[in-house]
Amino acid sequence: MSAVEAEPAVAGDLFGGRVNLARSFTAALARVGEERGLIGPLELPRLWTRHILNSAIAAPLFSGSVADIGSGAGLPGIVLAIARPDVHWTLIEPMERRVIWLNEQVTDLGLDNVEVLRARAEDVGRPKGFDVVTARAVSALRTLIPLTAPLVRDGGELVLLKGMNAENEIEAAQKQVKKFRLSGVRVEVLGEGVLPETTRVVRAVVRG
Repeated sequence: MSAVEAEPAVAGDLFGGRVNLARSFTAALARVGEERGLIGPLELPRLWTRHILNSAIAAPLFSGSVADIGSGAGLPGIVLAIARPDVHWTLIEPMERRVIWLNEQVTDLGLDNVEVLRARAEDVGRPKGFDVVTARAVSALRTLIPLTAPLVRDGGELVLLKGMNAENEIEAAQKQVKKFRLSGVRVEVLGEGVLPETTRVVRAVVRG
């Protein structure tokens, strides 16, 4: 088995007094993540850098009630819930084994600001909508926007963690951007000079 990446010093800055919770979650993911189908076999040597800190760097962008679509291993939902205990997180995940994992982590870490919901995004009924909806590594924007935008309240925001191809994804999703009345669609690069690998976030306001 590959060695787990050592905790980068910046983790303490991003998580503050809750860094021990981040350590516990990362250790649990390293211990059983591969066998439970949560992370790939090549992820352990970059678990902190590529996954934990990549998610945590976006924490300041959230407020109010947030839904994480396709939460999977808890990236970014569990990580962000650790970093932002003042925000209420709903982790939406259709696969039972992943829902079991998420609930285990919520209990083990004592995260009283998290609700886990077993559902597909398109089946979630929240008439008032969420203040913010996020997702990480779920699908291309043209597919992701129809899943996420309907869950955002009027005037709320999408904050979607994407890869290097984010700008091209926006171009390819112009039809969906118009259909779901997104405004201010842009890419923000987070973590420059702070993290070894920056995080790209697509942000947009949703008008009902």
